Amino acid sequence: MINSNYLIFLLSLLLIQAFTQHHAATSDQTNAPFVGVNIGTDVSNLLPAPDLVNFLKHQKITHIRLYDANPDILRALSGTDIHVTISVPNNQLLAIGSSNATASSWIRKNVAAFRPATRITAVSVGDEVLTTLPSAAPLLLPALLSLHAALVDSNLHNDVVVSTPHSASIILNPFPPSQAFFNQTLETFILPLLHFLSQTNSPLMLNLYPYYVFMQNNNLVPLDNTLFKTIPASKQMVDPNTLLHYTNLLDAMIDAAYFSMKNLNVSDVVVLVTETGWPSKGDSKEPYATLSNAVTFNSNLIKHVLDRSGTPLHPETTSSVYIYELFNEDLRSPPLSEAYWGLFYGNATPAYLLRVSGVGPFLASDNANQTYCVAGDGVDLKVLQAALDWACGPGRANCSEIQPGESCFQPNNVKNHASYAFDSYYQSLGKSPGSCDFKGVAVITTTDPSRGSCIFPGSRNLSNKTKQVVNTTHSSNAGDNLKFRTFRSIEISAIYDILHNYLVAIFPLLLLFVL
Repeated sequence: MINSNYLIFLLSLLLIQAFTQHHAATSDQTNAPFVGVNIGTDVSNLLPAPDLVNFLKHQKITHIRLYDANPDILRALSGTDIHVTISVPNNQLLAIGSSNATASSWIRKNVAAFRPATRITAVSVGDEVLTTLPSAAPLLLPALLSLHAALVDSNLHNDVVVSTPHSASIILNPFPPSQAFFNQTLETFILPLLHFLSQTNSPLMLNLYPYYVFMQNNNLVPLDNTLFKTIPASKQMVDPNTLLHYTNLLDAMIDAAYFSMKNLNVSDVVVLVTETGWPSKGDSKEPYATLSNAVTFNSNLIKHVLDRSGTPLHPETTSSVYIYELFNEDLRSPPLSEAYWGLFYGNATPAYLLRVSGVGPFLASDNANQTYCVAGDGVDLKVLQAALDWACGPGRANCSEIQPGESCFQPNNVKNHASYAFDSYYQSLGKSPGSCDFKGVAVITTTDPSRGSCIFPGSRNLSNKTKQVVNTTHSSNAGDNLKFRTFRSIEISAIYDILHNYLVAIFPLLLLFVL
């Protein structure tokens, strides 16, 4: 006979094991690195808050960072599973850093009032205060402490972290990473900040831009290394002190931060990249701000993060990143590139098409398969003409519609004719990889270039039935999102149901052994 207490013990072990496995799986998903987006609002035609949130859901964007605590956006996010970082602007730092009551009021108004319906998970305090607003540096830690204390009072400190984004310039001598250190004139502020982050399990927020490092050192840093392109070992950056090989510049910048913290005996704070990206257009002084480089950098960045490969120093830890930014901010002041960091225009049409298929749902627009190949902006006209000649000649594109008197002849210019020829070639090859390049003068777009009676080859491939299906994808996605949101609420009860049914099934057998 088996003792009944022993059976109860065995059943308890089964229960503990089931819930431990469930918790581990959930924890792994929660702690997985993510790619989020920054949302700036210097946009002339920014979507209304409800439309913006629908767009975020449609694009499978799960993490966003706001530069304020816009109540309309926070209300519209209610009931979604989108993680939100809200911000205390620099102009509010004085009031919050000087008054605990003001900090408490800010948390009540901007965090507690919206949680838990809106998933606010972090408060970003100021922006690059130590380097852009040094006079406010003494107020930074008091502001963090006051806001954290207010979160404790609201019992939200386990759900919402508090940190502050820094410029990469707070780290000196960043390469090789093993020789990096924090600017010693700022150490009196940085060290206590790091201790606060360590004690509250909050990340070190850094704005890291390989683009600017490359622009300032383009004779020393290879472009391919900056863009995450695959490079041979002979061209990788090697830290002479650690012999670690760096295949991309961002990893080197992140490890420089870890080495800098190590020099101050801080080893338990993770790096969160609050801003990184690449502009798609610039003026004559910014020759590398191009559509092609922006596509390459952001596409490879997303793949790199979601591959969870970490850095050479910490392969076990992959930093999450927020891409700067979601929308082109056309109201930004010069230089020209300031208005062209976005993945989309303010009306939600793509600025360019990322190459991220197969790496996850992030930015997986339902109309991603409706792509066209067109001539890029600002390209060399001689190269463009040569590419047009090749497409209509050896490339065997169907160029009949751009002949005089045909529907796509006007406007009669090289760019218009090249766009039609490029799309004909691209569609004829089934939109295969590499079929829309033409020595860098062509780009892929999701915007239909057809106009009037001129119908591009990619548009001809869409039947009325297909268009009808595309038009109904939003309602289909809504159902998918509902299933996703409700899954977490039912998974615990589902586990209980499974265990209950299992115990009911084996209970008669257990009784036989006991009795």
